[in-house]
Amino acid sequence: MLKEDFEKEIVGYVEELGIKLSKEQAGMFFNYMNLLLEWNEKINLTAITEEKEVIVKHFVDSLTISKYIPEGASLIDVGTGAGFPGIPLKIIRDDLKITLLDSLQKRINFLDVVIKELKLKNIETIHARVEEFGKNSKYRESFEVATSRAVANLSTLTEYLLPLVKVGGIAVCMKGSSIEEELETSKKAINVLGGKVSNVFEFDLPKTDIKRNLVIVDKINKTPSKYPRKPGMPSKEPIK
Repeated sequence: MLKEDFEKEIVGYVEELGIKLSKEQAGMFFNYMNLLLEWNEKINLTAITEEKEVIVKHFVDSLTISKYIPEGASLIDVGTGAGFPGIPLKIIRDDLKITLLDSLQKRINFLDVVIKELKLKNIETIHARVEEFGKNSKYRESFEVATSRAVANLSTLTEYLLPLVKVGGIAVCMKGSSIEEELETSKKAINVLGGKVSNVFEFDLPKTDIKRNLVIVDKINKTPSKYPRKPGMPSKEPIK
């Protein structure tokens, strides 16, 4: 896809979200996409390699949470993978202080290259398992927002996210369609971890019939020190 065609395409999609992209920002997304596709030939970053799908399912999807993130917030993107949603958010929200967390060093290496190439500021990468990272006193309950596009049930996902969120902050859980059962089965976990579901937003990605849900969890109490449990436990034995 030519740069001009790409820019026209992405600008049209994000306008549907009420976001205005500058030419410079659209160009950053274009460079990001090319880096993603280039690196994807060496390491497994994404199964989505068609350019239009990268725009919609990675970039636009990541930006759907922007309006729920307070001005100037510190945000951690857990299990960021190829940088979603953290890097797209940083491209359009220079006010955010972003930490990208991933357990695979190869992905961190890729993210470091993207950050350097796009000249992004106030964004860092950390290589760690979230279960261990959540015990680190430097980072525990220090972020205003924690988010993830990780494919995990809500009980597991909130055990990853809520220990990192300060009281008064939020966890933004990015989910697909049909989450009613998950919402029901995760009630105990969210309560135990110090959270409370404040909103659930269901919508279609712009110009598609792809359904998405955002679950906003307010952090209302401190998370007990035993959480998160040791690596593997939150996914093997979700809190019930």
